[in-house]
Amino acid sequence: MGESVMNERVIHSLDCVAEGAAWLCNHEPRFAIAMQGVPPLPLRRKPDGFAELLSAIVSQQVSVASANAIWSRLDAAGMVTPSAVSSTSDEGLRALGLSRQKAKYAKALADAQIDFDLLRKMRTDDVVTTLTAVSGIGIWTAEIYAMFSLGRADVFAPGDLALQEAARLIFDLDERPKERALRDLAMDWSPWRSVAARIMWAYYKQSKQREGIR
Repeated sequence: MGESVMNERVIHSLDCVAEGAAWLCNHEPRFAIAMQGVPPLPLRRKPDGFAELLSAIVSQQVSVASANAIWSRLDAAGMVTPSAVSSTSDEGLRALGLSRQKAKYAKALADAQIDFDLLRKMRTDDVVTTLTAVSGIGIWTAEIYAMFSLGRADVFAPGDLALQEAARLIFDLDERPKERALRDLAMDWSPWRSVAARIMWAYYKQSKQREGIR
């Protein structure tokens, strides 16, 4: 694996993803079945910093297509830095597609003065605690940030509806598991829970013919 943070594995290449997928398929036969016919799993590493957290807030409770459209408008307007967001009115942010609530969340994030360099060195639990202290950043957003922007190998986002639906399909459940039940189920996929999420999003995309995550 090579890279690690506070003894936590960090995914930094497709080889890491492949290692995790192989472990999961050996550990849980249903993942091996789900992987059949699914395209190669993506790395899904993103930059870290303010813009990625703002992007995650934009993605909350909207479709991938809607989130992409709103983000394109924000990006085109240069509304992707703390100073730009702080100096723009709520009405100005709403004109770019943010809801009233998300405009307030964007302002809170801009004013939070998060030390993004320090986040890279924190344990995942501490990252989630730090981020969720900011208004508008819930556990889902913090976990997605830790997974994609910080590359943590053993983090999951059970509040994600696409992951819940993928779990229902892969594990032949009567209904979508709720967040707490899915979190408990995912404990068995440690230390590769973020790769399990990648498998599940890929399976969701194949089954539903639409993206489950930006």
